[in-house]
Amino acid sequence: MNDGKGPRGGRSVLVLTVAALTGAVCGLAGAAVQASAAPPPSRTAADAADDAFFTPPNPLPPGAPGDVIRARPAKAGPPGARALADAWEVMYLSTDAHGKPNAVTGMVLVPRKGDRAAAPIVGFGPGTHGPAYRCAPSRMIDDGAFYEQPAVNDMLARGWAVAVTDYEGYHPDPETTYVVGRSTGPALIDAVRAAQRLPEAGLSADAKVAFRGYSQGGGAAMWAGELQPSYAPGLNLVGVVGGGVPADLALVSLALNGGVGFGFLMNALIGLDNAYGLGLDGVLNENGRAVFGAMRKNDCAIELFADYQGRSVADYFTRSPLADAAWQRAYGVNKLGGSTITVPVFQYHVTRDELVDHQQAATLRSTYCSKGVKLTWKTFDAGHLTGVHLGNADALAFLTDRVAGKDAATNC
Repeated sequence: MNDGKGPRGGRSVLVLTVAALTGAVCGLAGAAVQASAAPPPSRTAADAADDAFFTPPNPLPPGAPGDVIRARPAKAGPPGARALADAWEVMYLSTDAHGKPNAVTGMVLVPRKGDRAAAPIVGFGPGTHGPAYRCAPSRMIDDGAFYEQPAVNDMLARGWAVAVTDYEGYHPDPETTYVVGRSTGPALIDAVRAAQRLPEAGLSADAKVAFRGYSQGGGAAMWAGELQPSYAPGLNLVGVVGGGVPADLALVSLALNGGVGFGFLMNALIGLDNAYGLGLDGVLNENGRAVFGAMRKNDCAIELFADYQGRSVADYFTRSPLADAAWQRAYGVNKLGGSTITVPVFQYHVTRDELVDHQQAATLRSTYCSKGVKLTWKTFDAGHLTGVHLGNADALAFLTDRVAGKDAATNC
């Protein structure tokens, strides 16, 4: 039976798709995966709705971006991660796409070994998690279901603290701002400042700081790098790592329409509408309103990938938002490359990227190089999901050198 989302192909196809996605994002591509594999566990929607921790206070308390509103102990991930680090879920003040105060949640993870006051801090921008509240990255970490946990564990094992942002809008009535750099960049910066201001963490206000992420997280890391000199000049920033970066949302969107990643385009339209009030519901047809409404409440990354492949704007809209002037303005103000990044950058991308167009990322590399950014660029012959883990070793090596104060090379 087809529910209007797209080709479903029966449970066996869906399970295999989920297994392939889960294996790829966990760095297990190529390994044998049981056909009966299930998606990673997550808290149910009912559990999430009862959790007042994630509901922003109204009105917001006074304070500066990065100030902690509330915090509570959490699990750093599965047992291996818990052995490495202590963790806290946090809510902190940040800034939305209009420059106004908002409240954002996330996770602070601090190594159990070593001198916390001397620990560097990596602001980690998660990749796509989906628009539903149950998908919040910090909840996935606490549930032991975070698909980028291997990268986090590698950093914790090196004695680095990790500040993970959920980005704006993960609360019981979700209003997520997926790939809106003007929102995700401040959210990532302020996750680091919240980690520094969380008394239980014991981290230093003078700690060396880096930003890192892949896909949506790669975009957030680059936005954090561009915004930091004016938004958070007091941070001791030493490096930025961005992989699979969606630098030009218009070009990324055009490439997704009608392809395997159309669900990610739908998520991006929801994010832009939440950030800028672009009237998404007004351009949806009847089927679109039903499907988008359900997506906002229920869908995480696995559903985005598995349920909407091959669909297009024409299936859900009365007119295309891709060419509308208001939407184009939103794409434009969230295009990377308008400012420089003052610290060394490692940017990488897969050459067979089916979700985030490779050429627009290569253009960003050229733009940064023309602005004098000390940038290292690397490509991998792979697809987007495999790229989640392919850049980990290079990212770690790059950040290790930055933390050690070594000079950075560039291949601009």
